[in-house]
Amino acid sequence: MQVLTERVILETDQAGHLIELPKLPCNVRVEAIFIVLGQRHGVKPRRRPHADIFGRTQFLGDVFTSVPEADWNLPE
Repeated sequence: MQVLTERVILETDQAGHLIELPKLPCNVRVEAIFIVLGQRHGVKPRRRPHADIFGRTQFLGDVFTSVPEADWNLPE
């Protein structure tokens, strides 16, 4: 039995439907393993504090107005 292997990268739309279907040989069975190559756009990973400081930190005031805006070095 001869096994033909080909790597194909498929893309989906916003609904998760395939944008373009690959061309396959006639009358064959195909096994597919899907590996998601990257995260969806706009989804940011949730940030968590380190286990050593989790639950020990308290914010006692407004951290943004405690320093003059000029010291933040923000782009204009």
